[in-house]
Amino acid sequence: MGRPRLIILLRHGESESNCDKSINRYVPNHKVPLTNRGHEQALAAGKRLREILLPGENVLIYTSPYRRTRETTQDIVSQLDGVEYRVYEEPRLREQDFGNFQFDEVEMSRIWKDRARYGHFFYRIPNGESAADVYDRCAGFNETLFRQFSSDKFAKVLVLVTHGLMSRVFLMKWYRWTVERFESLKNVNYCEFVVMERQDSGKYLLKNKMRTWNDPQPDPIITTTTTSPGSDGNSIEEKQNQIRILYEQVRKAEELRETTAQSSASVQEIEENALKEYEVLSGADVDAGRAFGSDFEDVLDDAGEAAENGICLLNTGRTIMTTAKTETFVPTPI
Repeated sequence: MGRPRLIILLRHGESESNCDKSINRYVPNHKVPLTNRGHEQALAAGKRLREILLPGENVLIYTSPYRRTRETTQDIVSQLDGVEYRVYEEPRLREQDFGNFQFDEVEMSRIWKDRARYGHFFYRIPNGESAADVYDRCAGFNETLFRQFSSDKFAKVLVLVTHGLMSRVFLMKWYRWTVERFESLKNVNYCEFVVMERQDSGKYLLKNKMRTWNDPQPDPIITTTTTSPGSDGNSIEEKQNQIRILYEQVRKAEELRETTAQSSASVQEIEENALKEYEVLSGADVDAGRAFGSDFEDVLDDAGEAAENGICLLNTGRTIMTTAKTETFVPTPI
């Protein structure tokens, strides 16, 4: 049989909607392009792919038809001089359908919170898909691959350029993971190689250690001093550093709640206070604040927070913002 030596799952590079969720209100999800950084990530991925190929190996690439995956694929193949490759679009590798334009930020925030409570696998986005729906079309794609593997002419390396959730669903189907295992997984990084290597038995060994929400977390950040010696702490750069520390504190608190399931009432109060204070802090520059805020909201929607630790960290954040909220600054997305 022509089973490939490697199957590589590759999430697209950073896209504009990854940096600014407001784009989803007026640009269709399948038309969102890569950022400049996303192109750089894709070019680096192409170089890495070139390096891991053995002499004479050819490559078959299936890509989602979304613009960000097409652009990622184009950047990858631009680095494959002298390599025999073929590229095909595969609609079944597309992103989870989030229900067309996402006009109402308040409503979308409610949807993400409902999904976190209901379960990421079975929750169906209104007018869109659940991860279970994505699983069904992924199953059909896997069956297509198995039929193609019967050909001795199948490529030595198979690359699937797709999306974060589809990558996790593909692995879930292939390795017969449980729903609980799927929901424990964090998203893969932009242009991260998730490598499956064929063994002598014909089975595929997953070479990556997938990151989960249950992984041990570093101790929460308690320090509130971010100024350099001799500085008054009022520079734009130092304010941005203060914002990053606050962001990290809230993110860690969110992850703690995911694993400890503390009081929902206390957690809701913490989230509401954090959002209010963040809005005050980012109000000096709304457009730039959105880019930072999109990542912040993702954390609040997708993770959990231990109430006791969250209160401590939030108080620390208030101390930072008391000194920063009257200053004009441009937040930098993390």
